[in-house]
Amino acid sequence: MSTQSEAILEENLIKQLESLKYERVVIDDEKKLEQNLKKQLEKHNKTTFSNNEFKKILNYLQSGSVFEKAKKLRDKYVLNKDDSTNFYMRFLDSEHWCQNLFQVTNQISVNGTYKNRYDVTILINGFPLVQIELKRRGLELKEAFNQINRYQKHSYGANSALFQYIQIFVISNGVNTKYYANNKKQTFKQTFFWANKENKNITNIEEFTSSFLEKCHISKMICKYIILAQVDKILMVLRPYQFYAVEAIIEQVTTSTRNGYIWHTTGSGKTLTSFKTAQVLVKLPKVDKVVFVVDRKDLDFQTTKEFNSFSDGSVDGTDNTSTLVEQFSDDTKLIVTTIQKLNTAIKKRKYIEQMSRQKDKHIVFIFDECHRSQFGETHLNINNFFTNNQMIGFTGTPIFKENAMGNKLGKRTTADLFDKRLHKYVITDAINDENVLKFSVEYIGKYKEKENSETNIDIEVEDIDTQELLQSDDRVEKIVDYIIANHGRKTHNKDFTAMMTVSSVDMLTKYYEIFKKKQHNLKIATIFSYADNEEDKNADGLYESDGAHIDEEHINKHSREKLDEYIQDYNKMFGTKYSTKDSKTFYNYYNELSKRVKKGEVDLLLVVNMFLTGFDSKRLNTLYVDKNLKYHGLIQAFSRTNRILDEVKSQGNIVCFRNIKKACDDAIALFSRSDAKDIILMEPYEQYVKKFNEAYERLIKIAPTVASVDTLISEDDKLEFIKAFRELMRIKNILEGFSDFKWSDLSMSEQMFNNYLSKYLDMRPRRGEQGEKVSILEDIDFELELIHKDEINVAYILKLLARYKDSSEEEQKKQKENISNILTNNPQLRSKKELIEKFINENLYAINEDDIDEEFDKFWEEQKDKAYKELCSDENLDCKKVRRVVDKYIYEQRVPLKDEIASTLKVKPKLLERKKVIPRVLDKIVSFVEKFYDDIGTQTTINNDNYSNSVEELNVAQPKLEYNSQVFY
Repeated sequence: MSTQSEAILEENLIKQLESLKYERVVIDDEKKLEQNLKKQLEKHNKTTFSNNEFKKILNYLQSGSVFEKAKKLRDKYVLNKDDSTNFYMRFLDSEHWCQNLFQVTNQISVNGTYKNRYDVTILINGFPLVQIELKRRGLELKEAFNQINRYQKHSYGANSALFQYIQIFVISNGVNTKYYANNKKQTFKQTFFWANKENKNITNIEEFTSSFLEKCHISKMICKYIILAQVDKILMVLRPYQFYAVEAIIEQVTTSTRNGYIWHTTGSGKTLTSFKTAQVLVKLPKVDKVVFVVDRKDLDFQTTKEFNSFSDGSVDGTDNTSTLVEQFSDDTKLIVTTIQKLNTAIKKRKYIEQMSRQKDKHIVFIFDECHRSQFGETHLNINNFFTNNQMIGFTGTPIFKENAMGNKLGKRTTADLFDKRLHKYVITDAINDENVLKFSVEYIGKYKEKENSETNIDIEVEDIDTQELLQSDDRVEKIVDYIIANHGRKTHNKDFTAMMTVSSVDMLTKYYEIFKKKQHNLKIATIFSYADNEEDKNADGLYESDGAHIDEEHINKHSREKLDEYIQDYNKMFGTKYSTKDSKTFYNYYNELSKRVKKGEVDLLLVVNMFLTGFDSKRLNTLYVDKNLKYHGLIQAFSRTNRILDEVKSQGNIVCFRNIKKACDDAIALFSRSDAKDIILMEPYEQYVKKFNEAYERLIKIAPTVASVDTLISEDDKLEFIKAFRELMRIKNILEGFSDFKWSDLSMSEQMFNNYLSKYLDMRPRRGEQGEKVSILEDIDFELELIHKDEINVAYILKLLARYKDSSEEEQKKQKENISNILTNNPQLRSKKELIEKFINENLYAINEDDIDEEFDKFWEEQKDKAYKELCSDENLDCKKVRRVVDKYIYEQRVPLKDEIASTLKVKPKLLERKKVIPRVLDKIVSFVEKFYDDIGTQTTINNDNYSNSVEELNVAQPKLEYNSQVFY
């Protein structure tokens, strides 16, 4: 049986959409697309437009970015008609989404930099809002994703730019189908399968079309469940489990007075889900206010910031209880506050009169991480005070009978407090969907069953229960030595960061002091509570940290003095001035330390309980454990390491110096199912050795020797080689994280691997090598981030600037010299040196750290436009033709031909002049491109091993870099 072709796949899809009552239309170019848009907008708005009126509409629609166009799509437009009257028209009916007009077409051609033809387009009210890109069965789904990326560069923004109104992309090879929002910043990892309520993925194109592309559903997703993130200026779309959670909450609030909770595993995007929930609930007529409740001051600030990043100004954070009371009294619909401030507002006498007026209003309380602080008297107080409340909880690790901790109110579970579970998405679901990573758990020490392993160090772990043995200097020193020796392996030469959690402040100080005495190049920082906490004497993670909150009435002076001493070390390292002299200064230290860990500037963070919950850092990949974690405390702590980042970060590393294997098994069974270990935990080292050797066997069947790679002629053969070697790279990347890894265990030598690697890299297609014919290798992802090389480019320099912008004057001066040296010594950056230094001197210190990338892009665009105009003016060139030559040069990576340069001249020179003018103009165009576009010219890559000394001289922690250069265009 032959493989189903793309054409058949496409035709079958269109027929299925027709059966779902889509109108099929024939539209093969932009002109017909515009004509159809006019007709559909007339139908939708129950009017007619003259050609002049429609021209005004098109002019309005053409301008703006994808983000701005998404806003226009949802706004009303006031059309000044030919008779001078104003007509208020809608492009999209967001309230009654089923009443929009639905069409399907295929093979629309658009002429941009190159002519592109798109597979299947869903039109809503004439706008191309859903683009479906198909690949024949057997091809990788990522190829369709990469093809869409090319369309975005080459044609979506061309001419009338109506394809920039696309809201959702769908990619499919028939058996696998995914969707994602129109957001050019995202990677393939941010594409999603659709699923049913039980989280069973719907992968084949037929089932996906029936459920996801059903007219009312796709319109609802676009109208209601796409978020326009104001700060990043991007579109985001909910994943299926987020959609079902929001829908379930809306159903609960609109049809009943009962409470409910959402169990979505840590790392699955609960903040976005809760934001969308709040955004929908505040629009319901029966809801007076929505109050989002967190249990820590730092999370109050963090949640307000994140909510406002989705919708700028949507939340006014409550700095104090008086402000909170005012927000309850005024017309503020959405409030973010801490449970402590909320309790004060309803308990303190001075607020009672004002708050009493709100008692009977229908207020929906959304509790973040509802497994934590909702089990004391505060929850009861809130419930008793507000007589018409509804409580919705979000948690990644619910409290069941097995992990309930008692207080004077007894042992209570999440269900006791929040009633019905409205939706569930557990860690096994998230791992299957590749929304979080698996854990690789290694137990370090003298285990009875381990022999000849690098993890078998001389510390007792079996049946240890004496404090004397656990806290012995000899044991701690051996653990420190192990960490220093293996940290580079675990964190891919410090591309990632690590955290270590220990059982007490006393143990933490012991570790810190021993690390301080040792020779190493790790940047180590610490933070811990200096308040007495009798409840958490076991430090097992079941009683969780209050974040940066310190109970000033119960202070442990010794702990405070020690922390101050360690903060002074931090101050010396980063040129700061923090201390614990008051809660505000300590809170500022907490926040800055959090930022530095997220940026990878701290190699190892030592904690007791802080940062083990509610702290998300994609760059953190390793947790060292020397404490007895269990149940939700264990899952929460482990989950700090398993956020998705890139291909290199293949798992979260958990390195245990105590035998918590049973606790680990129990926690996995409680929060997923008893047989889920194989899904959640990585396989042993030996299994990955076996997988590597099997993958090597498959490779040598395709190319028995390195030289034989050159005999692969057809693109299909080359494709098979690329896939086989890429699989080897992926497994090697995992193997390198194991302490036991050595090349002698593998069937392939390191030298042979590198020889094949050279051939693999040489297969990367160069744009333009085959004219306008697109190679099937063009859209293959070579996953070059798995090759440990760092490219020193403009993006790298910007990371250095962001990192050191707020450091001391002396360090800034030193860093400026270092950057200048990089610019001078790096051939790729030399041409950009003057402009980058201009940006540093004139702009850098006046702008916010978070805005550096955006401000640099603006600066670069301004300078590029200025240089472009000067080039055209100085040489009397036709600007449009110069633009075409430059675009082609960038696309094909081929220096323009003499005739192409000649075509840009407004005045044709005489023969003798031509010999001078054309080379001069060519040199200027080449120089212009080299200066303003990163992906032209020599790629400068530096091997990690050779570059490590240079990084130390730069006095910076080495950042994780993207292999491909950015294009400032």
